[in-house]
Formats: sequence, structure tokens, C-alpha cells
Amino acid sequence: MNIGGIDSSRIEAMMAQLKAAAQKPAAAPALGSPLGGIGGIGGQNPLKGTDAVESSSKVSFSDALKAQLDNVNKTQVQADQMGERFAAGDNSVSLSDTMIAMQKASISFQATVQVRNKLVSAYHDIMNMQV
Repeated sequence: MNIGGIDSSRIEAMMAQLKAAAQKPAAAPALGSPLGGIGGIGGQNPLKGTDAVESSSKVSFSDALKAQLDNVNKTQVQADQMGERFAAGDNSVSLSDTMIAMQKASISFQATVQVRNKLVSAYHDIMNMQV
């Protein structure tokens, strides 16, 4: 089924990917890489410090969503810091690394906005249902 230009199987696949990313421990980032993988930034587990039980096989939607929002925020903060360091003339930060970090932050923010739009649309659809 196609919902507003996005296939529902893609949405289900993304939800499964979010759940899998929230359940597995974060892998260490590659050497020289300013950002970690889906699991977090710089090898940090985005679920640490929350009320989520790490040994549990179930992850609530709110915990997965909060972890991903925190991940987007950390990506944006790190990209901003790299941009400031590059503008200040820090030789340890290259232009290509800075631009890549900024593009990652932009793409992750755009994806977050699209998820929010779909959630709001689903909320409106549910509220408009006849009982």
C-alpha cells in the first residue's frame, strides 16, 4: 500500500531498522571518523542513561524515537563544532570532513522531519475516523 508517496513496507522496514539499532550495542567508529554509525555518535550508546532496560528484547517506540532524536541532535552539534573549528583555521579539520558532517546532519534532520510529518498525518487520520 502506498501512503503519501511512501510504500508502507518501507515504513515497516525503517521501524525494524530503528528497533534493531536501538537494541544492538554501538560499534566503535572508524579511525578518523568524526561520527559513529546508527548506534550513536563516537561509539556512545544512545540508550544509556535512559530508563530502557538494556537486557530486555523489547524496546518501546518512545525510547527508540528519543534515541534517534538525540542522535540527530548530537550529529548537528558535532557538525556545527567542526564548522566552527574549520572557520577558525584549525588544521586538524579538513573541508571535506566538515562538509560530510554537515550533510549527514542535514539528511538526518530532513528524515526526522519526514517521520514527524507521517506521525502527524497518522494522528489526524486516527482522529478523523468514525467510531
